[in-house]
Amino acid sequence: MLFNDPKTFREDMLQGYAAAFSDYIVEVPGGVARATETPAGKVAVINGGGSGHYPAFCGIIGSGFMDATVVGNIFTSPSTDDVYHVAKSVENGSGIFIVGGNYAGDKMNFNLARDRLIAEGIDARTFYITDDIASAPPSEIEKRRGNVGTFTVFKVAGAASADGCSFDEIVRLTEKANDRTRTMSVGLKGCTMPGAKEPMFHVPEGKMEVGQGIHGEPGVFESDLLPAADLARLLVDKILEEAPEGNNRRIGVILDGLGSTKYEELFVLWKTVSEHLTEKGYTIVSPLVGELVTSLDMAGVALSITFLDDELEKYWLAPADTPSFKKGNVQSSGTARRTVTAKADVRKFEKGSDASRAAAKVAVDGFLKMKAAIIEAEDELARIDSVAGDGDHGRGMVKGVTFASDAAVAAFEQGAGIGSVLDEAGKAWGAKAGGTSGVLWGAALEAAGKVLGDDKDSYPAPLAAEAAAAAASRMQELGQANLGDKTMLDALIPFADTLMEAAKSGKDLKSAWTEAAETAQKAAQQTADLLPKVGRARPQAERSLGTPDAGAVSMALCMKAVLS
Repeated sequence: MLFNDPKTFREDMLQGYAAAFSDYIVEVPGGVARATETPAGKVAVINGGGSGHYPAFCGIIGSGFMDATVVGNIFTSPSTDDVYHVAKSVENGSGIFIVGGNYAGDKMNFNLARDRLIAEGIDARTFYITDDIASAPPSEIEKRRGNVGTFTVFKVAGAASADGCSFDEIVRLTEKANDRTRTMSVGLKGCTMPGAKEPMFHVPEGKMEVGQGIHGEPGVFESDLLPAADLARLLVDKILEEAPEGNNRRIGVILDGLGSTKYEELFVLWKTVSEHLTEKGYTIVSPLVGELVTSLDMAGVALSITFLDDELEKYWLAPADTPSFKKGNVQSSGTARRTVTAKADVRKFEKGSDASRAAAKVAVDGFLKMKAAIIEAEDELARIDSVAGDGDHGRGMVKGVTFASDAAVAAFEQGAGIGSVLDEAGKAWGAKAGGTSGVLWGAALEAAGKVLGDDKDSYPAPLAAEAAAAAASRMQELGQANLGDKTMLDALIPFADTLMEAAKSGKDLKSAWTEAAETAQKAAQQTADLLPKVGRARPQAERSLGTPDAGAVSMALCMKAVLS
């Protein structure tokens, strides 16, 4: 894979993309937006997600489709700040509709940004797509993740907005498109992250991963590789098992290559897909065969079917003009070209008390130690995460702790006390790292900072324990996970509990922290015996048995490093 620096892959990609398609898009803080101002009276529809999926998600900005896209790091949710800033760049007084896949990090960051917009008096709403039939049974459809069917749902939402529909109508049509879209995918070869020496996972020779996710998640089970005709019938039959009753048998169909499956291979597969659907009595309406939602260089295919009715067919066929997707003839809106201005954010702090400044110095040193430990463990964290997840945890942690460390140092140099140092570090971690771990770490640090403050006369072990408890509580509240769900909380909660017990027994902070860090390490390793109940690893729960949770391992590693 071509890159300059793996850590700046997203930034380099966006700058090149904006330069290549300057007639269509401009780069804005957090992503890209249509090059012209949002037409008056139009609800602005934005999507978002991690990069690595082109032409979805940022390749579909333009007339008849998206107004903007929030772009995260590779396979990583954009941050709350990124979502907010992209939304503000296209907001025109008619509302913001934020649409994404049903992933924990996306939901947390998009919802937090939505609430921030609402607090400013902006009508903002969110919706999450659940088309992947392999990721949960019909009885738990709300747990399903977004897959290639996201393209169809985005198309309907964007076309309805361009058609002048009211906000309520756009939401209704988007919900209907999601309810009537089903996707099944198969992986043939794992994808490779920029800078990585090996793919995130390997598919054995002669095998295929059934139920592959679009973030590089392994399939839900492994099967013998089938001839194209048999694979086509498998994909079609799996989806038709969930065909809605009383449908008019007119369908929009996408046969998607996931990154390195050649078009000729897709055409071979499409031959049987189209024949089999016709034999089943379905009429295929304007099918799409090609690369629409990719996963870097992954080899594989995904079949997505939308069971149309008259209004969904109208928007499936509606014209669109974007860098990567064009359909019909789109009339120019004639709106002015968008201007982008960046505002400098200069923070000033009241000088903290002497005790708070001393505690802040310890915190700054702790962040630097955490950074060194995480950088050293990056590859191992990625390996653990790729067993049942998307393999991005190591890189995400490096990015988060690096920005947090920089923010902590900057705040300290401006006279900030411990509370403000943690608050700034948390804001930076959440804003710059994105993803589930980014928003959770950011919120936890901010919660701890509120407890500690900048003006106390002393910072004994019980106060540190209270701050750790507040961090764990905030993380649990925001992530909606519990002890035993195989998340980073399985290390943080035991750490906080042990720290509190040791502090109450009269131990000094260093002794109490050391004891708590040892508890966290043991608890993190014990997550190998757990099955994940939330997050991207949940659909591959059995595969994760025997491997500890990457988030719990990194949490314990950080806690150990702080006072080392």
